[in-house]
Amino acid sequence: MSSADTGIKKVEVRLKWDPSPLGEPPRHLDIIAATYTADDPHGTPVYVVHYDSRSPDGTINMTRHSQTGQGFGFVEVMVLELDRLASSFGRVVVGVVFHQRGGNRTFGDLTNAGVEVVEKYTELLVDDFAQVADSTATTVAEFVRNDFGGWEFHEMVHGFDSDAVTFAQEMGAVR
Repeated sequence: MSSADTGIKKVEVRLKWDPSPLGEPPRHLDIIAATYTADDPHGTPVYVVHYDSRSPDGTINMTRHSQTGQGFGFVEVMVLELDRLASSFGRVVVGVVFHQRGGNRTFGDLTNAGVEVVEKYTELLVDDFAQVADSTATTVAEFVRNDFGGWEFHEMVHGFDSDAVTFAQEMGAVR
């Protein structure tokens, strides 16, 4: 990578899943992004973005949100404008977590589920959660600032047994 290459600039994380069968509580998934400083890339997140928030500078936000999975195609979308993040940030981790209502659900309970990470028309990641079927939360992507100040993508599909609050705090820890 040359110094003129600024890496990844803007990505979308897209999520889809089928709604619950009739008579079951809704299946509610959320995309979560956690930001870390360059000085402490595996420590406590500076801030966490999810369905009910956005980054303080507007660089990470939800453009589409679903609490049921109803709709066509990708029903939840988060946009990350990495090229606009302050230089003090060195790492962003993105994950997906189940909201647990009416029992303990895992990714294996879903049908037609999937996540994709895209930059413009380039698919960086496409995953169906099969490798984390027994988990209630999973990281999916890591973006790390390189020596030239640009952003690099790393696939990071790792399952967790966490609720939304716990997952937001542990998703960026060294594994």
